[in-house]
Amino acid sequence: MLNIDSIENGIVIDHITAGRGMRVYRLLELDRLDTCVAIIRNARSSKFGKKDIIKIEGLTDVDLDVLGFIDDHATVCRIRDGVLVEKKQPQLPKKLVNIVSCRNPRCITSVENVDQVFELCDEKSHRYRCRYCEQLWRED
Repeated sequence: MLNIDSIENGIVIDHITAGRGMRVYRLLELDRLDTCVAIIRNARSSKFGKKDIIKIEGLTDVDLDVLGFIDDHATVCRIRDGVLVEKKQPQLPKKLVNIVSCRNPRCITSVENVDQVFELCDEKSHRYRCRYCEQLWRED
C-alpha cells in the first residue's frame, strides 16, 4: 500500500474523477508552483471506486471556476496546522474567462487580443459556447 504523508498547511483536492487529476494539475498551473505537489491517480474510493487526489503544500487558494469546469464533483479541503478548517465543492461556472481557447480560426479571439470567454449553454451536458462566435467548446 502506498503511503503519502498528510500536509500541515495547504490544500487537498479530493474526489477528482479518476483520470482527471493531470488535467486539473495543468489547468490550475500547479507546475509553476515552487512547493511540494503530490498527485495520486486511481486511488481506491468506497464512494466512486477510483479517484484522483492532489495535495498542495503551502497553497491557500485555488481557482474554483477552473476546478468546477473540469470536475464539479471534486472537493477542496483547506488544511491549517494539520487540521481541516474548510471544505468546499466547486460549482459548474456559468462563464469561463481565459481558461480554454476558441478553436474557430475565424473567431475574433484568434486575431485580436481579447479575453477568451465561454458561457454555459447546457448545464446537464456541461457544454460551453464562445461568447463571440458561438462555437461549441470541445476537448481534444
